[in-house]
Amino acid sequence: MNTKELLIKGAKQLNVALSSEQLDLFLVYLRNLQLWNKKISLTSISENSEIVISHFVDSLSIVQFINDGSKLLDIGSGAGFPGIPLKIVRPSIEMTLIDSVQKRVYFLSDTIRKLKLEQINVICGRAESPDNGVQKRYFDFVVTRAVGKIDYLIEISFPYLMEEGKIILMRGKKGLEEWSQVSYKNPQGLRLLKFDKFYLPFGNQQRIILVLGR
Repeated sequence: MNTKELLIKGAKQLNVALSSEQLDLFLVYLRNLQLWNKKISLTSISENSEIVISHFVDSLSIVQFINDGSKLLDIGSGAGFPGIPLKIVRPSIEMTLIDSVQKRVYFLSDTIRKLKLEQINVICGRAESPDNGVQKRYFDFVVTRAVGKIDYLIEISFPYLMEEGKIILMRGKKGLEEWSQVSYKNPQGLRLLKFDKFYLPFGNQQRIILVLGR
């Protein structure tokens, strides 16, 4: 199975249909990621097939929770996951990526330019810093992907949410257990609105998605 077929079938298993234009964008993204990964540390995964499943398809697993035209902040975006894949399949999203490593920000900016994506902003900074340039109480969704402890992620994500905004946490197989350990003590009063438990296509990697809100 070639890279394009893997993308199509992997996304389809998550009920995401990719157009030919979107597939082309993913392939440009993949080539640029491989190119930059030789110079700076972006991902420990080097095989095309693994990048497609573990990064691209994994990022698409939260498409079901994101509304068209919404405003989304991706905290700790790294190599652009999940923000750039989400932007490719939902171009109407107003996307902001924040990462604390300048070299990664250079990569993200270069990728966005090559993909010719619009309404997507990249910021070098830390989410917990009050003067990072990211607008507070502005976003419909704040997303983090497998970085940090849940109570800490809630703390740094909450200031950026609109009144009815939601935090989406992309976790490993212990995601529900992690939530149960902190749910009773979160001062923001968030509750678990939805969750999804699944295995990534073509493998046995289990994922838990937690959607938190008021």
